[in-house]
Amino acid sequence: MRNLFLFLHLAAAIFWMGGMAFMILALRPALGTLEPPQRLPVLGGVLRRFFIVVDISVLVLLVTGVRLLLQVPAAGAPVGWHAMAALGIAMMLVFLFIRLVPWRRMRAALGQAQWPVAGQAAQQIALLAKVNLGLGWLAIAAVIFWR
Repeated sequence: MRNLFLFLHLAAAIFWMGGMAFMILALRPALGTLEPPQRLPVLGGVLRRFFIVVDISVLVLLVTGVRLLLQVPAAGAPVGWHAMAALGIAMMLVFLFIRLVPWRRMRAALGQAQWPVAGQAAQQIALLAKVNLGLGWLAIAAVIFWR
């Protein structure tokens, strides 16, 4: 059963981090050639779908992470596990902020064709996604190197 939880945990992390990397490294640069009225609705549609994946990933990460941590006494868990858990919670809080502030602002602005406002919100989302991607790499490094 432990291997199933570990598999689900890793799969959720890969989906979330892979999606952020795709958005930052491939999608945004490619969309940069388009004007805001074409670029921003596409980005909004992609984010709407991706955020569903992240919602599911966060839930899976929470359930599997708690389950895996509870299999060992707290004092017996490697320090890297605790660091990974703390960084994971930080990532989830950053994502919650993205969902509640810039994403809502972007969706409202897209509905009213307010391209500058939607663009500013998209830039904030991209910056926070970069922060989260960095935190994700730190979490991976912590669990591998900090035993």
